[in-house]
Amino acid sequence: MADSQDKNLPATARKLQKTRADGQGARSRDLSHLAILGTGAALMFIGAQPLVQHLRLAMAQQLVFDGIIARNPAQMLERLQSMLGLGLVIALIFAIVTTGASVLAGVAAGGWIFSFKPIQPQFSRLNPLKGLANLFSKQQLVTVSKMVLMTAILGFVAWKFMGSRIAEVTAVSTQPSPMALSMVGSWLTSGVALLLVVVLLVAVIDVPLQAFLFKSRLKMSHEEVKQEHKESEGNPQIKGKIRQKQREIADRASVSAVPRADFVVTNPTHYAVALRYDEHTMAAPQVIAKGTDLVALKIREVAGAHKIPVLESPMLARALYAHAELDQAIPAALYTAVAQVLAYVYRLKAALRGEGPMPGDLGQPAVPVELDPHRGRSQTAMQPTTQPPAGPPEGKA
Repeated sequence: MADSQDKNLPATARKLQKTRADGQGARSRDLSHLAILGTGAALMFIGAQPLVQHLRLAMAQQLVFDGIIARNPAQMLERLQSMLGLGLVIALIFAIVTTGASVLAGVAAGGWIFSFKPIQPQFSRLNPLKGLANLFSKQQLVTVSKMVLMTAILGFVAWKFMGSRIAEVTAVSTQPSPMALSMVGSWLTSGVALLLVVVLLVAVIDVPLQAFLFKSRLKMSHEEVKQEHKESEGNPQIKGKIRQKQREIADRASVSAVPRADFVVTNPTHYAVALRYDEHTMAAPQVIAKGTDLVALKIREVAGAHKIPVLESPMLARALYAHAELDQAIPAALYTAVAQVLAYVYRLKAALRGEGPMPGDLGQPAVPVELDPHRGRSQTAMQPTTQPPAGPPEGKA
């Protein structure tokens, strides 16, 4: 019993779908960090020079004023608003681009998931015991270990980077301002490039790791799989009752179609199949009713009440019941056998109307042995079981 509770089975498709509907998926924070840092660095690299140039011109214009402007504070406020507007526009563009990069990184890691459930209030999250358990979960331990390792790697890279340029750093103060700014910009570019390389390596490892941990959290036990199967398929008892009702409805429909039949083939007691053929609307004879046991008995009773010939042919009855669908053409392999019986029925009806002699023994219809579900049993010859009616029945001549 303990083994059945071990969660060692992969999550089913239904559980994965439900998890995604709840807004959960495999997400890599390091990939998002890489997208934000990389996009921000690219924007700074591309737009740094024109942005600095534009800011220099704007500052030069703002710092030029005369006595009239100094005596009118409202004009100073207007200048301040124009500078503030420029800064907000730049910051907004930067935020939109980096946010878009973060969203694309999340979609690349775990696919697109649109759900409001993660932001809905859940009082279970306020449980301190559950929060304490999450602190020591496998996911949290992996996250902490990854952060410690990443901090150590970044510290080592920063130490090596600064150690190799310590002499240049000390000489910055002796350089002219343009040269000093150029050196600082070069250091920042190299430092950010090394930072992105480290984050990239961590993201390459973290993306498959998060996918593995996500699937590991969703693993199911044997009991959970069985319970999900029951929920998806429904209660077996209810399903059994539904199937029974469906059979009863189908049986009633079959019996109600018997009066339209041209003849009925029986087993003689266990099977009964009613067939109909209209050469103007049908390409081949069709089974319009079939049943076993009590339904077969009812089909024979209705056929007798409507003076429909009932013929005994166990092999043909079983083959039609097993391979022919209701209101569908019979299988091509049974064309010859049914045509033989249909011709016999036409001759019988003609004889009953006084238009010809009574037909003799039909013999055994040509039914392929492989179509008989009870292959190997002895077959009986087909004999008419209905007495000639008093008046001429309706039928085909």
